[in-house]
Amino acid sequence: MIERFLSRYGKLFWLVPALLLWGSFPPLAEKTDVLFALAPLMWLSRNPGKYGDRKVTLIWWANGFAFYLATLSWMPAIVKNGGPWPLVALGLVALSGYCSLYFAAYGYLSVKIWRWTKERSYWWRLGTILVAEPVLWAGLEIVRSRFGGGFAWNQLGVVAVNAGFGEPAVLGGVYLLSMMIILVNGSIAGIVERVFRKGGTALETVIPLALIYGTFVLAEKSIRLPEGDPLKVALVQRNFPCVFAEQEPVDPYSVYSNLLANVSYFAPDLVVLPESAMVEFGQVDRMNAEVFAAWIRERTGAETVIAGGNRVERNGTKLPKAYNSAALYREEGREIYDKVHLVPFGEFIPGDKLIPWLQRLAPVGSCTPGDLKLLGDFGVAICYEDTDSAQMRELAKLGAKALVFITNDSWFSRSQETVQHAWQSVARAIETGLAVVRVGNSGVSGTISPDGKASWLENGRGRALVDRPGTMFDRIVLAENGVDGWRTWYVRLGDAPIFIVFLLLIMAVIMIKYKKHTEDIHQRRNYGSDE
Repeated sequence: MIERFLSRYGKLFWLVPALLLWGSFPPLAEKTDVLFALAPLMWLSRNPGKYGDRKVTLIWWANGFAFYLATLSWMPAIVKNGGPWPLVALGLVALSGYCSLYFAAYGYLSVKIWRWTKERSYWWRLGTILVAEPVLWAGLEIVRSRFGGGFAWNQLGVVAVNAGFGEPAVLGGVYLLSMMIILVNGSIAGIVERVFRKGGTALETVIPLALIYGTFVLAEKSIRLPEGDPLKVALVQRNFPCVFAEQEPVDPYSVYSNLLANVSYFAPDLVVLPESAMVEFGQVDRMNAEVFAAWIRERTGAETVIAGGNRVERNGTKLPKAYNSAALYREEGREIYDKVHLVPFGEFIPGDKLIPWLQRLAPVGSCTPGDLKLLGDFGVAICYEDTDSAQMRELAKLGAKALVFITNDSWFSRSQETVQHAWQSVARAIETGLAVVRVGNSGVSGTISPDGKASWLENGRGRALVDRPGTMFDRIVLAENGVDGWRTWYVRLGDAPIFIVFLLLIMAVIMIKYKKHTEDIHQRRNYGSDE
């Protein structure tokens, strides 16, 4: 009976890594699972045995597809808010399938590397464990985060950051943390190999642990907290309904009067409202929005207001240009930032500028990307821009003294998307060495210090407040050094060190593959000539 069960359902056990990896992120957030989730698959890449290269690659792909299908299960929440369910279902499957290709690529390449390594000395094996496996994974994460607009979501290092072990991000970003997690998984796979196959040595465990420890020591010495007078900030979480949902008429001034009732007692210097906050008052560069911002400044005593909204530029006979924007309002005037990193199939349809009728398919209209710039002393990110570590690095280089993230996740209200999104933001504070102020329309709102310590707007049970309005007060310290002062190593170097090694690794695999192909041709020719 047991044999019959295993013969029928044993293959499902190869999806356990996907289940463990999914459990590392919200909603379960069992953060330690990520340390061993991939170890079985890494052991399989080292010992493909009866499975063969193609089947190992397929197992990696299946785990990637299952992981993304589960971790992106918040996407159908948009259907409850009026989104078209056929497009949502197609988007979930297509995006999961696309992201799983990176799992498959890792499985395929790692098997090829290990087949070559096993024909060499033990030191090649050790180098593969310490360098090739971690760099291969991190390099593929970088490609996924950049290629085709990028989908920088739920890298392995995000778990480490939110578990309180994100310090190494100051050196190499979230991708360095992903490398360290792969090192741990590889060490566990090595222990299993030594137990069952009597291969390898204890060096495969000792050296990775020593490297991880040394990286943490160096990172702790590299983290510098800004010094100076704190800036008092008020965060206003409006919880405005999704753009697809039916909305009942409401007086926004009355809503904000309740939210801002006690703000004046805190005497904030800055009031931050989320993405889309100004849609109730017109375009961010028009008079109604400026009047509302002036009303907030008068009511709270704040010198500065930052809020998100939209604006349109009309250029004669040309099609008008729509922007997803953020505005900084002061008594002496306003400044506008137009979102640079737009969301494909959300804020635009690829090719819709060349084929105008495609613009009708964009849920919020076809937006135009803006130019990267600061708003006053602040680097502002709108919506998923806070997942783009490269763009946040550029803001730090421009001299941002703090980062302000505004988003509107009400599209996916009553789901875990808001919490997962907030998890991505924590790494940006450590990577840039800047304090972060994050305000979500439906949550999650809070502040993050440059060492990764987050303080969220919470409900009565001590959890992040989501899908409800609320107001939070806190203090942050601006980095007064500016563009000519100290920068983190990640701001200076970015992903270049990891990505260069990744490219060299890919070139090496191609050369090995080509050499083997050439040798096979020669062998076939020699065999034919002998006959």
